[in-house]
Amino acid sequence: MTTLEHDFIEFALKARVLRFGEFKTKAGRLSPYFFNAGLFNTGSLLDRLGAFYAKKILEKRESGELQFDMLFGPAYKGIPLVASIAINLSRLGLDLPWAFNRKEKKDHGEGGTIIGSPLMGRVLIVDDVISAGTSIRESIAIIRDNGAIPAGVAIALDRMEKGGNAEEVTETSAVQDVEKTFSIPVVSIANLTNLLEFLKSGSDAAQEFTSHTEAVTAYRNRYGA
Repeated sequence: MTTLEHDFIEFALKARVLRFGEFKTKAGRLSPYFFNAGLFNTGSLLDRLGAFYAKKILEKRESGELQFDMLFGPAYKGIPLVASIAINLSRLGLDLPWAFNRKEKKDHGEGGTIIGSPLMGRVLIVDDVISAGTSIRESIAIIRDNGAIPAGVAIALDRMEKGGNAEEVTETSAVQDVEKTFSIPVVSIANLTNLLEFLKSGSDAAQEFTSHTEAVTAYRNRYGA
């Protein structure tokens, strides 16, 4: 686990965006942890979240894993994300165009469904998580319909969890499905492996949460991809 991954998990826990307990997922599973990016709900939290994204994205760009010309944030959660990430990338010397979509087409003013820069070149999609992958599939269709190329996806947390429901489990996760189906990389600031490493690290920041290690480990053993 890198310092960036450790610091992001600590940040998410302190902001109570990442919580432990018993939570029912959309798939009907009882998860011992829950990540709700909508709770990055102040200016300072959103700005710092964007900084974490920007650092991870630049790291992957410099390594050659991500190659892109602009950013796209799918409505609705992707809208504040893409704005914050674009601002933070510009602070790091990479000033890029960005855009987001409307849910419904506007028939007055400038019209259309895309706000911001026209979609062009290689487009990096930014979102909070990938659950079923529906938002990403819709984004890829929008990008292609506008003559641009989907170049990858950046998310905050990869749960590394197989698809299906509480009883039935698929062979792969939603993230793996997106990578395989569309032949594009999906990168995350942190993932479930990093979360477990954090819980087992023995650091002062982890002490409060170490009691949840067993439950998270058991959940990963059952549903982990």
